[in-house]
Amino acid sequence: MGPHPAVAAIRLAVRRVLHDILTDHGLPQQAEAALPPGPPPRPGGETPPSPPLVLVACSGGADSMALASALAFEAPKLGVRAGGVTVDHGLQPGSDLRAAEVCLRLRELGLDPVESTAVTVGREGGPEAAARDARYAALDTAAERHGAAAVLLGHTRDDQAETVLLGLARGSGIRSLSGMAAVSGAGGRYRRPFLELDRQTARKACMVQSLPVWDDPHNADPAYTRSRLRHEGLPALEKALGKGVVEALARTAQLSRDDADALDAWAGQAEATVRDAAGLLECAKLYALPPAVRRRILRRAAIEAGAPAGSLFARHIEEVDRLITGWRGQGAINLPGKVVAQRQGGRLVIRQG
Repeated sequence: MGPHPAVAAIRLAVRRVLHDILTDHGLPQQAEAALPPGPPPRPGGETPPSPPLVLVACSGGADSMALASALAFEAPKLGVRAGGVTVDHGLQPGSDLRAAEVCLRLRELGLDPVESTAVTVGREGGPEAAARDARYAALDTAAERHGAAAVLLGHTRDDQAETVLLGLARGSGIRSLSGMAAVSGAGGRYRRPFLELDRQTARKACMVQSLPVWDDPHNADPAYTRSRLRHEGLPALEKALGKGVVEALARTAQLSRDDADALDAWAGQAEATVRDAAGLLECAKLYALPPAVRRRILRRAAIEAGAPAGSLFARHIEEVDRLITGWRGQGAINLPGKVVAQRQGGRLVIRQG
């Protein structure tokens, strides 16, 4: 008798991602059930490469515990070492003890190395964004220290739907509506195997495997935007529109991502055609481009000039775009990062002020 359908689903999702990681890094795949402690030297003294390491980011919640269990089961079959990292945000009393418990559970699953890393959460961008920034910085550091080939994240289809709605509420562009990518980060470091699985599947997998899980009280705190959306917004949408809203939003994310990728590629090709011999952007040539392509070029130019990507919003790019489409002799546009955009002699100059 095979595993429970929920367990089979999470294992299959992780197996596919591990195959992708090995392929992307040009690493061999191991067919044996387990690996020896260390690879023996090859004839001639050459030492074979060490098995790659994949880390799971685990909070102790159902999604990440299900992910950790699936990684622990699948990794040895493919010649992959599996480890875990939990991040202590220090936002709740006893968070250090909670992190220690998570590490214990990961070790019981057979993961190694396992570590807890404490972070200081700032205030920039709001509590949720600040916590996310601190978390990813800690995960980046852990991955680099251990030489990990990838870090797995437990975001589900439900998380993807919430992300799309948050982007829609902010009036963001198509890139924001594309939600979270299955592969992201420097060199494709972050992988999200569960984006096509719902939250209930992960929770069911934990239950049938008797895995203890921790429900973060912040996830039910109405002070947080995502929590309100999860417990009030999405249920209201499903009540008004019927079941299937989450699936539809996740599908919208993928379609939006495909479109955004295509437009980004178009903008990358078009950029070289709208610069003069000195590398300055020519306003007349920019004007001839479709707005979606032109604004991507303007955004990229602003970031290259020093504007922080996370602080550069659609309204900033729209103001710069009016230097192209609504030129009436207006003055320079101030952008985040002390970057200034102004029109001079038919050219658009974007530089540090």
